Amino acid sequence: MKIHYGLDNIGKVKNAVVTTGSFDGIHMGHKVILRRLNILAAEMDGESVLITFYPHPRKVLYPETKGKELKMISSQKEKIRVLEETGLDHLVIIEFTREFSKVSSEQFIMDVLVEKLKAKLVIVGFNHYFGHNREGNFDFLRKLGEEHGFEVEEIPEQDIQNETVSSTKIRKALTEGNIQRANAYLNHIYLIIGKCEACKQPLKDFDIETHGIEIEESEKLIPPIGIYAINAEWDEEHIRGVFFHLPDHINGTHLCFKLFDNIEPPKEQDITLYFHKRIRDASFFNGSLPEKKSIIQVMEETMELIY
Repeated sequence: MKIHYGLDNIGKVKNAVVTTGSFDGIHMGHKVILRRLNILAAEMDGESVLITFYPHPRKVLYPETKGKELKMISSQKEKIRVLEETGLDHLVIIEFTREFSKVSSEQFIMDVLVEKLKAKLVIVGFNHYFGHNREGNFDFLRKLGEEHGFEVEEIPEQDIQNETVSSTKIRKALTEGNIQRANAYLNHIYLIIGKCEACKQPLKDFDIETHGIEIEESEKLIPPIGIYAINAEWDEEHIRGVFFHLPDHINGTHLCFKLFDNIEPPKEQDITLYFHKRIRDASFFNGSLPEKKSIIQVMEETMELIY
């Protein structure tokens, strides 16, 4: 997958099949669109293109209201990691600014889809809107497509267990600590990518060696206080472990993780943590750390899980 930051240096794309959107989390609905994008690109002897935006439009347009408390399922680095597994040919990341938000739907179509990418086919999801004041939609795209030589296809709404898949529902599941439900919606394992760092050692009194992880984007959604079964990955290593989101009477909360098999992760290097299940929720702590034997029991229980 080729990654382009902006459109200036994207070069020629062969028979471009294009879709656009924020694609936070890359959930099941997104993957249906991307699969269709790749299939049609192959049939047309073309290349698949996703145009996405950073930061999230709501963060820019409504910084004191809708965007203020919005947490992102994926950081930009995590989004790229998941998209690399989809078979996508091109990822175009456009900086979303207030100035860019004023670009009309027609101008976006003409400047980006027609002039820059020379799109052959544009795919949109169910009920998709774009452009200034969300004035662009499927019918508008189809009309301009007829005028400028590109086709348009709409993907119908996708459901999971009779519930509409959406980033909003995934955020809700993660906020509630329902990792398994979030993973089902995502159709991949929820992950955090960050640099491994030295830990404040909130468990040092228990002689339990833990490590910290640097969260690069403050908007990143972190599952709530609790203990989680994880896998850690870096280079060729794939190690089971446990993630602690601990209460801290000084700093609010504290994040750290413990890897099994006495494996030491490299410091100051990106590490990926994959979350599988919450083992204990906030009630386990009752506002403070439990006894050492209770934590050891939870760690032993986590080690016995098959994941």
